[in-house]
Amino acid sequence: MQTDRIATLILDDGTTFRGYSFGYEKPVAGEVVFNTAMTGYPESLTDPSYAGQLMVLTYPLIGNYGVPPRTFQPNGLSTFMESEKIHAEAIIISDYSREYSHWNAQCSLGDWLKEEHIPGIYGIDTRALTKKLREHGVMMGRIEIEGMDNGELTMDNYGEVNYVDKVSCKDILVYSGEESHSFGIDTPAETLNSQLSILNCQLKKKVVLLDCGVKHNIIRSLLKRNLMVVRVPWNYDFNHLDYDGLFLSNGPGDPDTCDAAVQNIRKALAGDRPICGICMGNQLLAKAGGASIYKLKYGHRSHNQPVRMVGSEHCFITSQNHGYAVDSETLGADWEPLFINMNDGTNEGIRHKTKPFFSSQFHPEACSGPTDTDFMFDRFAKLL
Repeated sequence: MQTDRIATLILDDGTTFRGYSFGYEKPVAGEVVFNTAMTGYPESLTDPSYAGQLMVLTYPLIGNYGVPPRTFQPNGLSTFMESEKIHAEAIIISDYSREYSHWNAQCSLGDWLKEEHIPGIYGIDTRALTKKLREHGVMMGRIEIEGMDNGELTMDNYGEVNYVDKVSCKDILVYSGEESHSFGIDTPAETLNSQLSILNCQLKKKVVLLDCGVKHNIIRSLLKRNLMVVRVPWNYDFNHLDYDGLFLSNGPGDPDTCDAAVQNIRKALAGDRPICGICMGNQLLAKAGGASIYKLKYGHRSHNQPVRMVGSEHCFITSQNHGYAVDSETLGADWEPLFINMNDGTNEGIRHKTKPFFSSQFHPEACSGPTDTDFMFDRFAKLL
């Protein structure tokens, strides 16, 4: 008979939820958020946007289809995941399925968590926990394991930590089809531009990808459009590079901690090369354009968020994962909303009125989730 240690989630207001451990056994702290998606736990766990967070899944049964192989393509991109490792601090669920069945499953969710030293709790009343988070707003919390020295866990204010710096790449990574190449950030501009020209001998358009915690399917989506991707760290000044378009990725944490990125994007706004952003990229583009960002009460983390394209009756079902939003009322005269959330009226994208700059708060690359808005990548590619 399976016997698991008791694990307790303690919120920063003192509320406790008692369950059982099925992952790696260690105490951990972070911001407690909930995701209402029915599937996609391998992709969500490896999404860098979950860095620093304890992820609550509201769907009652998790683990029944196991975990796919953690393999990588020749260019270094994960075959089935969204990054090289799990980024969420922990996963909290109601019922854990120890038995799994799927044609592509390699191991159980619990074994994967143990392999990557990530705690998991089951047996929690996730409905009651989610209701509390919806009413109160996201909260800091910690997980303690019975029989262990849990010590004094420090729960830093989530918004004060620059999580983007923690998950962004440290070198310049160039993807050209099935190949990838790495360059140091200190590589002289002239040398780097020369190397990019050599690698780009097939006359592909060059896209600079500002990596704030990019999901691998964003890179896959750009490569699928026959684009060369130059992935640079979040605070790298890309303006001295020769490129055809700029892409701003998703990422974790408060965009107000990323002023260096905002300043570099603002320089790019003086030109007219196409710019597209996703999630954090939407917020950074808005900040560079002069708008303000605010924290949502409990964020949007799901596969079923309806958005409408402004000025039309076109609605789309989208995949989302964000805790901050653009204040549309603070957009400058040259900017306007591109999409609006049909549930709460919050901003879901912006566009420049005269220049080829646009972005979405949702994830058009999905993975996991609906692919209704995959056309955003086509629109960006056509502008190059």
